[in-house]
Amino acid sequence: MQPVLSVSGVDKAFHLHLHGGKHLPVVEKVDFAVQAGECVVLGGPSGAGKSSILKAIYGNYTVQAGSILVRRDDAIVDVATAEPAAIVALRRHVMGYVSQFLRVIPRVPALDIVAEAAREAGLAPDASRRRASKLLTRLNLPERLWALPPATFSGGEQQRVNIARGFAGEHRLLILDEPTASLDAINREAVIELIAERKAQGAAFLGIFHDIDVRDRVADRIIDVTRFAPHSERAA
Repeated sequence: MQPVLSVSGVDKAFHLHLHGGKHLPVVEKVDFAVQAGECVVLGGPSGAGKSSILKAIYGNYTVQAGSILVRRDDAIVDVATAEPAAIVALRRHVMGYVSQFLRVIPRVPALDIVAEAAREAGLAPDASRRRASKLLTRLNLPERLWALPPATFSGGEQQRVNIARGFAGEHRLLILDEPTASLDAINREAVIELIAERKAQGAAFLGIFHDIDVRDRVADRIIDVTRFAPHSERAA
């Protein structure tokens, strides 16, 4: 079966223009695939390039070489070379992203933030709000907060809105960058259950989890990112 995501020969480096154009390699020859119904976790120490790989796949970072192929229905889109409009369409219909931080328009209520993600997936307004309500309930966000903007929330409460928004759509590929980092045990368990349910429905996951218990419970495979270290570091 053709994978949902296939990463092949990807190099990522930064050019530090404020430091004389210094070239800083991050990862080289990144190569892996993620199948439908599978959760692949990137492992390795801080600074190994895990988040950079996720951001390159989502199209936030450009890459210097390689391909990032994402399956959309019967078509394949290479994020490494795609036009911005094609990447926006992938994000709307195929790729969801849950980061460590919630970034939203100020003053928009939490329920509306989550419901908007469901509407983008094609749900009617009433169905979108029902899905948003269900997700916020499962993530134990008190209903009294739903009509308030998340800027007033604690870090853990904001992250629960962030996770609900990520799961509100019907994305075939969900990218998770430490989604449980600021959650308590009850809500970590809720996230584990949400991942299991979406996997059973055929969604693919690629994530970073520094919580070892969560990682071991959700991961089908763990990829050690240190194997993609720049050649100069491997030789050192």
